[in-house]
Amino acid sequence: MTPAGPAAGPDPVVRVRGVTKSFGGAAALKGVDLDLYPGEIHALMGMNGAGKSTLVQVLCGVHRPDAGTVEIGGRVRDGLTVRGARGLGLSCVPQRRELARGLTVAENIMLGDLPTRRFGAVDWKAVRARAGAALSRLGLDIDVHRVAGSLTVAEQTMVEVAREVRRGGRVLILDEPTACLGAGDADRVRALVRTLRDEGVAVVYISHYIDEVMSLADRVTVLRDGALVRSAPAAELDPASLVRGMVGREVVSTRPERPAPAGDHGLVVRGLGHGRAIRDFTVEVRKGEIVAVLGPAGDAQSRLFDLLSGRQRPDTGEIRVDGRTVPPGRIPASLAGGLRCVTGDRRSLGLVQGMTVDENLMLAGDRLARRRLHRTAHLARRAAPVRDTYGVVALSGNPPVGSLSGGNQQKVLLGKWLETDPVACFLEDPTNGVDVAAMADIHALVDGLAARGVAVLLASSSAEEVMRLADRVVVVSAGRTVAEHDITAITRDQLVATALGGRPQ
Repeated sequence: MTPAGPAAGPDPVVRVRGVTKSFGGAAALKGVDLDLYPGEIHALMGMNGAGKSTLVQVLCGVHRPDAGTVEIGGRVRDGLTVRGARGLGLSCVPQRRELARGLTVAENIMLGDLPTRRFGAVDWKAVRARAGAALSRLGLDIDVHRVAGSLTVAEQTMVEVAREVRRGGRVLILDEPTACLGAGDADRVRALVRTLRDEGVAVVYISHYIDEVMSLADRVTVLRDGALVRSAPAAELDPASLVRGMVGREVVSTRPERPAPAGDHGLVVRGLGHGRAIRDFTVEVRKGEIVAVLGPAGDAQSRLFDLLSGRQRPDTGEIRVDGRTVPPGRIPASLAGGLRCVTGDRRSLGLVQGMTVDENLMLAGDRLARRRLHRTAHLARRAAPVRDTYGVVALSGNPPVGSLSGGNQQKVLLGKWLETDPVACFLEDPTNGVDVAAMADIHALVDGLAARGVAVLLASSSAEEVMRLADRVVVVSAGRTVAEHDITAITRDQLVATALGGRPQ
């Protein structure tokens, strides 16, 4: 299906026709067409593995298409390279931020183009001035002297955008720019995207949040299994049709009926404190209960993984699992006590990207069982039931886990830990960066975890996810608990108001 452009308006800055790309015999793109217009936000949607990333990599010169053409600025560009694409004004801000964390904001924005004085000395005054101008042009108020590692995720996104726009980007690709952001930071990023559109930039916006796409995008293109399903103005689409286009079927994620937990406490956290990040945090979770911790991205719930897993030692507080105290700051003690902590950073902390799917699935269980001998021939047989239970899909056999889509990587991470007989489990943003179908599957897995009698503590920045999964919710702000509610006693809007610092209406 050839995308329909505006009835009367500018020519597309990028025109893709019939692009096909395969990897090892598996087709990632199948004759895809795409038109990108200046001054338009073009949402690219699809399931994990639908071909979005491959299409973006073709546009940015990372991959060369097996067939088809990429036309930029009215000319077909054969043999496009990353440097060549950047020179033609195509740039990408990936979901995983790529700032040099030890450098300042100014240095990051001007990286690769530092102005110099005589004899090659860097003109640092000019560096700061030009970086400040790049931020001011987009209406951003970020101190250019700050070190990039001290920025929030939203600020890192904005700095990367300012850097690419300063370099002369005519087409800017944003991959999940609001993932893991609270409502306030996400609004700031979306306001920036609208500013870019108004300045004439062609914005490609990749997101799994359907409500966000419907409120932001001018045009939407849907891919499924590497093929173009539909490309149309956003005004002609609705959320239900988008889901059907992406998945090929109806997707229903409804809250199951769960009896009120009547068992003992599986997890008790009392008076937990760590610097200014967490102050006197207390929560009790019964076996078979799901309790959510909701707060702005970067607040107390983002520090719980390190403290509960034993990666960091809290300053104060006590952790008890199944009635027994877990010594703080010791990973083996946390695991031995029956507590499983699933990180929200699956790339850096959760999975070994170069190891295979089956090796990652079996890694935690084998370590806990102290299995010293591993028979490669039996690995697939042992991993197969976990693959089936968690719905892990790979294009070929047993590839490195890093080659899977985000949703499948997340299922591997959950299977790795949740099949080790936990008494209590802490889940940090378990559906971060996954599509609607994978999200529904993961929600069902969490429901099943509670049905098995596991005490589940869920950290999330999504009010919708909390309303779908939790029995109770603890709202945190500035490191402290500000409210606690049974989920049946509060609406989604009231929950958001509380999380943002207002009062429930």
